[in-house]
Amino acid sequence: MQEQKDVAIVGSGLVGSLLAIFLRKQGHKVTVFDRRPDVRKVQFSGRSINLAMSNRGWKALREAGIEDEIRKLALPLDKRAMHVEGKPVYFQNYGEDGEAIYSISRGVLNRKMIDLAESAGAKFRFEEKIWDVDMKEARLYTGDSEKSPWKEYKFDLIFGADGAFSRVRHKMQRQSRFNYSQHFIDVGYKELTILANEDGSHKLDNSSFHIWPRGNFMLIAMPNLDGTFTCTLFMPFEGETSFETINTVKEADTFFENYFPDIKDEISNLKKDFFRNPTSAMVTIKCFPWSYYDKITLVGDSAHAIVPFYGQGMNAGFEDISVLNEKMNKYGNDWEQIFEEYQTERKPNADAIAELSYRNFIEMSSKTADPMFLLRKKIEKKFTQDHPDLWVPLYSRVTFSDKAYAEALKIGDYQRGIMDEVMNTPEIEEKWDSKEIENKIIDLIRK
Repeated sequence: MQEQKDVAIVGSGLVGSLLAIFLRKQGHKVTVFDRRPDVRKVQFSGRSINLAMSNRGWKALREAGIEDEIRKLALPLDKRAMHVEGKPVYFQNYGEDGEAIYSISRGVLNRKMIDLAESAGAKFRFEEKIWDVDMKEARLYTGDSEKSPWKEYKFDLIFGADGAFSRVRHKMQRQSRFNYSQHFIDVGYKELTILANEDGSHKLDNSSFHIWPRGNFMLIAMPNLDGTFTCTLFMPFEGETSFETINTVKEADTFFENYFPDIKDEISNLKKDFFRNPTSAMVTIKCFPWSYYDKITLVGDSAHAIVPFYGQGMNAGFEDISVLNEKMNKYGNDWEQIFEEYQTERKPNADAIAELSYRNFIEMSSKTADPMFLLRKKIEKKFTQDHPDLWVPLYSRVTFSDKAYAEALKIGDYQRGIMDEVMNTPEIEEKWDSKEIENKIIDLIRK
């Protein structure tokens, strides 16, 4: 147990709530601030992308002692269901038998995490907006507006878990030599819903992550426990087929009928959500340093927001907290050393998963319907099955492992170079499963 500190966490989202549980386990007094209302008392905003819990996230929850509680909220997905235009649905297993990602509703999980943090003794202060941070003194100032009277709180430590547009990070950015960048992609997203059947069952296979790749846009769907699917339409903001070109009911009808004929019975509900829910942007944020001496540090999206195309945003944030806890156990009451080693270890991995997430967007939207890309994946899969000691696919390294993201990116780039050479083999379509190709991959690995 560490010496008790009076700790503030700004942000009651998934990462902030998990951090509160760990800090309470270490014996600290914890107060969590959030500018938003208590999510347990309001309807979610229609901006959600279902979460895909994988090994890193489960590891952190296990260390917090809450894994079993959260597993009750999750549905295992062991494969992709590919809805390619003009073809029957086909399935791609994620990995070996038993390997799966887990679909969880963001709203359901967030409410549960807050309940668990409260049960552990954390205090939550909702609808209390942070307007300023005194970093040297670890003070927070809250109020109704920038010009209203402010209330001052003094703490020993402050953690910024307040998301991509963090107020805590905004204050840290005013330091000299603070590096910061943000990059918005030209694609937005909109939440849609496929309702359950009348008997409460799912209308699509509920052990699959469904993808409708359509070139420069795509639809995904992930199942919920109540029989519904949370769908996300990713599409350019502007251009020939884009959010700006769908403004009327007739245009929406035409769009869904043309591109998603296999779920045409759902069009009325998809259309209703399309006009009801907001169109949201996606941003990659990088910054450094994440910490200010022994007073303040950033976690989760506040430090490293990423686009959602590897399903690793939550998992990476939970892994931050796991690493922080490891450093607390290692260095005891030396918070400056805890923060320094935490940020130094996590920064390269955050940059790596940001890069991988962006690449996966390109792959999911445009390559998953490309016959040569699918052949490439078939070759990789066969080689992995025949030589598991020589080849672990990049996706498995990221999703079904807790090895460093930076290591996965490095090995993935090396494997990509090998597969580029293999795919350039004459008549690869005919000989892809031959001994010649198998030996070629082995020779390239052993070069």
